[in-house]
Amino acid sequence: MLATVEQAKQLGLLPEEFDKISSILGRTPNFTELSIYSVMWSEHCSYKNSITLLKTLPKEGPFMLAKAGEENAGLVDIGDGLACCFKIESHNHPSAIEPYQGAATGVGGINRDIFSMGARPIAQLNSLRFGNINTARTQWLLKGVVKGIGDYGNAFGIPTVGGEVYFDDCYETNILVNAMSVGIAKVGTTISAIAEGTGNPVYIFGAATGKDGIHGAAFASKDISADSINDLPSVQVGDPFWEKLILEASMELIETGAIIGMQDMGAAGITCSTSEMAAKSGTGMIIHLDKVPMRQPNMKGWEVLLSESQERMLVILHKGKEHLAEAIFKKWELTYNQIGEVTDSGNVQYYMNGELEADIPAESLVLGGGAPIYKREWTEPTYFEKIKAYSMEAIEQPKDLKAVAEFLMQLPNIASKNWIFNQYDSMVGTVNQSTNMPSDAAVVRVKGSKKSLALTVDCNSRYVYANPEVGCAIAVAEAARNITCTGGKPSAVTNCLNFGNPYDKEVYYQFKYSIEGMSKACLKFGTPVTGGNVSFYNQSSEGVAVYPTPTIGMVGIIEDIKHQTGSAFKNEGDLIYLVGKSQNDISSSQYLAKYHKVEFSPAPYLNLDEEKQLHDAVYNAITSDLIQSAHDLSEGGLFVALAESAMQSGKGFDICTDANFRLDAWLFGEAQGRITVSVKPENKIEFENLIKTDGVNALHIGSVKGNEMIVNSENYGSINSFANLYNNAIARIIEKN
Repeated sequence: MLATVEQAKQLGLLPEEFDKISSILGRTPNFTELSIYSVMWSEHCSYKNSITLLKTLPKEGPFMLAKAGEENAGLVDIGDGLACCFKIESHNHPSAIEPYQGAATGVGGINRDIFSMGARPIAQLNSLRFGNINTARTQWLLKGVVKGIGDYGNAFGIPTVGGEVYFDDCYETNILVNAMSVGIAKVGTTISAIAEGTGNPVYIFGAATGKDGIHGAAFASKDISADSINDLPSVQVGDPFWEKLILEASMELIETGAIIGMQDMGAAGITCSTSEMAAKSGTGMIIHLDKVPMRQPNMKGWEVLLSESQERMLVILHKGKEHLAEAIFKKWELTYNQIGEVTDSGNVQYYMNGELEADIPAESLVLGGGAPIYKREWTEPTYFEKIKAYSMEAIEQPKDLKAVAEFLMQLPNIASKNWIFNQYDSMVGTVNQSTNMPSDAAVVRVKGSKKSLALTVDCNSRYVYANPEVGCAIAVAEAARNITCTGGKPSAVTNCLNFGNPYDKEVYYQFKYSIEGMSKACLKFGTPVTGGNVSFYNQSSEGVAVYPTPTIGMVGIIEDIKHQTGSAFKNEGDLIYLVGKSQNDISSSQYLAKYHKVEFSPAPYLNLDEEKQLHDAVYNAITSDLIQSAHDLSEGGLFVALAESAMQSGKGFDICTDANFRLDAWLFGEAQGRITVSVKPENKIEFENLIKTDGVNALHIGSVKGNEMIVNSENYGSINSFANLYNNAIARIIEKN
């Protein structure tokens, strides 16, 4: 049956896109073909509204083994003959509808991206955004997402070693669930998603195919509305035990040499994997959909094609080596079958019970091929006028700053997330051991090497909302600062770009200038972008978009584990320094937004040149064995950073402030480019000389002392009293409701 323009519109395609499809095919598409284009040309798969800007991101670097877009995930050389494979992706819309399965399948999908390349996953991180923590819906979503991540990761056997969680009203309807996975492989042994060699067999293996997740990619490419609950069938269902079996089978299969190419089945299922692999190799495929193992009877061809059932892989084998693969599939008790073969036609041809249901040029379906590319218009957001009207002088400094400190330590965006993180297993399956030392970045040791990986995810979306270019540059800078504070050198970046509707000119302004800020910062820190994910349409049908949230996932290398540096104070009497340039600045701070309830202010101070100098100086001091602890200043400013170092160690501090600044700005401001470090007294001169030689300011502000927090001779409270506020804030809110 021939498709119509009305059907195209119902599937999320534009009338002009329907015309382009007809032109490519030289005829009117049938419904199956139209359904295929609707998912492959969706924003989620085609990046049609973002690819022009994404191409401007820096992709070159000395350690890059695969450029962005070349493989399913980024790949960088970490030395000793090893490569690190990593990627971050979103599962926002499914998690907003069914939080447990939405989050769980997000974890499963990102891990398959890693091991489909032949890398064994060793660590997971996540970046989560929720609405007001006091509302019943937010708490339901929070509990479901956290349990989904924990259950899947713990059962799959990969530790969750780090992450971030924020709460803001803008995420009340559209929560964000971004999952990152990191794996290790030997250089030269990874697998590409290619389909070469006419006549080579195409196999599917893993779980059987059902109707879950049909049109999931299209669902992710539209706004959330009151009717979104009707899209529940678009949410996939995961099984971590199947995933574990598939992982082990895949690793074993790679060692046989029987594989030509392999790809997991994520968005758009069989459609995506077959067309992308064929297009990448300039080949074609004949696929028999009735040979796909199914768990539901009477599935139609287009349902089989578009199903996003989880835990499935597509593999191209060398003809004649099928027996090697089938023996492994049987050993691991996986569902499998040969469903087709590679051709030289350039087309993907899908048959059902002998009937040709779709015949499409593979190239026309993929990013950079025939998929449409748009250059959207942008305009400066109207709310910028409110930001320009901000004046710090109009903000009265509270008389009781101790009360402010207590208030900030209990804010959900600052307080400990242990209620969440304790549900994750950070040590499960630790072939590559997670150290669990409190530090600014997670640290995972690399088996058989003295090196470790430093891993982090970062983005303060309030900063990006205030100034997309500066705010996104800060996200990169903070990620690099976290890795530096841990004793590592930043290596490369993956990103998850969460924005509203790209057809909204103000949203596209946020997107465009975020990309520009990311580019400048990545060039400054030498961290090329290896790939990632764009998630548009995080916006309600009423037009309310989330804060622009370009989440940065960064990998760094700690050359020798002896230089791993924690954030906890070490010894009584150690000297405390504030390294970097302080500013009289409270812009976009949690203090300004939550205590004074000022929503519109500029992004905090950032100077990328100064930031890079700071990182180099602190790294040099760490590798010269001059630093006992290091902790960057972020949400909550100096006081929160010092309090965290104190609570982690059980050792307090006694500091004096700089009289040149407002005391609230000095204690709670969030100007960038600052790190607190502690230094042994006997290393004082050598440390100060090294920092000075590197051109960075280091102000001696006090010492590690007692079990109290002393500021300008005023006792702000004991470590235990602040720890009670900090550690139990989120649990108290949830238990109260």
